[in-house]
This record gives sequence, structure tokens and C-alpha cells, in this order.
Amino acid sequence: MLQKLFRISNPKGVMGLNKRNIELIYAHNRREDYHLADDKVRSKEILHDKAISCAETYAVITNIKDIKKMWAKCEKHQAMAIKPSNGFGGEGIKILKKDEQDNWISSGRKISEDEIFRHITSIISGLYSMSSNDSCLIEECIVPHPFFAEIYGDGVPDFRVITLKNKPIMAMLRMPTSKSDGKANLHQNGVGIGVDMEKGTLTQVYDGKRYTQHHPDNPAIILGKNIPFWNEIMALSIATSKAFPLNFLGIDVVIDRKKGPQIMEVNVRSGLGIQLVNKRGLEEAIAEHF
Repeated sequence: MLQKLFRISNPKGVMGLNKRNIELIYAHNRREDYHLADDKVRSKEILHDKAISCAETYAVITNIKDIKKMWAKCEKHQAMAIKPSNGFGGEGIKILKKDEQDNWISSGRKISEDEIFRHITSIISGLYSMSSNDSCLIEECIVPHPFFAEIYGDGVPDFRVITLKNKPIMAMLRMPTSKSDGKANLHQNGVGIGVDMEKGTLTQVYDGKRYTQHHPDNPAIILGKNIPFWNEIMALSIATSKAFPLNFLGIDVVIDRKKGPQIMEVNVRSGLGIQLVNKRGLEEAIAEHF
């Protein structure tokens, strides 16, 4: 399917799944180090240890019996993100915010503590990680920079930056849509926006079927729009890649309203959709940088 789509736009140096695995993932990353990226709790420990900007960790819950005790330490916050440590594709992530009456709100509706506890229990039971158990990570909720609201105001967008041997070689902006329930993942109805890495500007928008010059929920043209903190995003990506013994990484960066660029997470198995979004193959990008 990927190759068929590529023949439409005909970019150079397209990589398929097998080639990416053999020439990038297996060739540059040791399997015993995969867990450093796959496990969000371990990743956060590395980021905190290296003083790399990322969301503050409020709690890590590994046992169901500890849920209420750990939750008592978290509920003082006005907003938070609850995540499975070993989840994938954005599954199991729940964003909580308090309204004026101190009720918890998630996905636009009030949610009870019992529902929150059940969700945490599901995470610990491995529902979102395809295993018999997992850890639940509760962390600071990023407040997106106003730049993103100019494109689309809901959810938490992020930049996916691909690094090889500590060099950023390709990037895209992943944006939520009215159909994605606040998630920016492309396979969950988010959209990808290409990035001109030399200029630090946005290019075309790709919704999985077609290319446009604007977000599907906003007619404002984004082609050529300057990305704030672009040099800082590149520097943060390089510092993050150096912090991990993994020479091929997908690094997700968000821009917080107050704190600026922050690392959201790192990935060993970066998706290939970034090639479609940028109308450019990974082979061509690698050849340009090496």
C-alpha cells in the first residue's frame, strides 16, 4: 500500500518496512537497548537524568493496590496526562483537566474517580501494551504554544523528528483534527504536515488521502508558516539522541506555552508515513546528510 501511494507522488529513495527494519533499525540499534525507548518510564528517567526538557513526572504506578495512594499525590494538579508505560500508537493515553467546579474532564465530558481508577487498572493489567502487566505513568499536561491554535486549537500536536547517528534527517508536524479525539497520530485521523528543515517552515498537509495547503478544520494557509523555536527543537532532538544508545530514533517534541520545546517520547520503530507527508523518501534524506 505504501509503495502504491508513493508512485502517485513519486518521491525518490522511498523505504518500505523491511528495508527500514534491516538498514536502519537493526543496523543501528541493539535489540537489548530497545526497551530504553519502548518503556516510557525508563525513557523519562534517562531524560530527567540528562536534564533534557520534558514533562514533569507526577507518579509511576506499578501495582493496583497502590492506585489510590499514588492518586492522592496527583489530584492536587489542575491537569495531567495518564499513559501506559509500554503502550503504542497513542492507545490508552487519557488527558485530564479540572473545570471550575474541580470536576475532572476528559474528552469533553466529566469523568469520576472510579472511572479514572478503572482506566489506571486497565493500564497496569497490560490492556494497552499487549502484555500481562505494565506501569502507569502520570505526568504534567503540556499546554500547547499559541502557534498550534493558529492551525487547530484542540489536542496536543507534536513534531516527529527522525535522527540517525545524532543528526536530524527528517521531520513532520502531527496535528489532531475534529475526527481524532485530540490525538495527533496519523492512524487515528490526525494529519501530518511536512517540514522544511533548512528553513524551519511548514509545507503541505497530508490527511492520509490527499495533500492540501491547510488543516482540514481550518482554511487558513499554512504553507511557508514559520515554526517557533525551530533551532531549539533541533538542538533538543540532537541532545536527546545523544542521551540514548540508539542511533536511529523517532523523537517527539512538543512546544509548551510557558516552557518551550519539551520531549514527549522517543521511538525505536518510527512509522514510514513521514515520507508520504514530506513527499520524500528516507533514503534521499539520509544521502543528503551522510
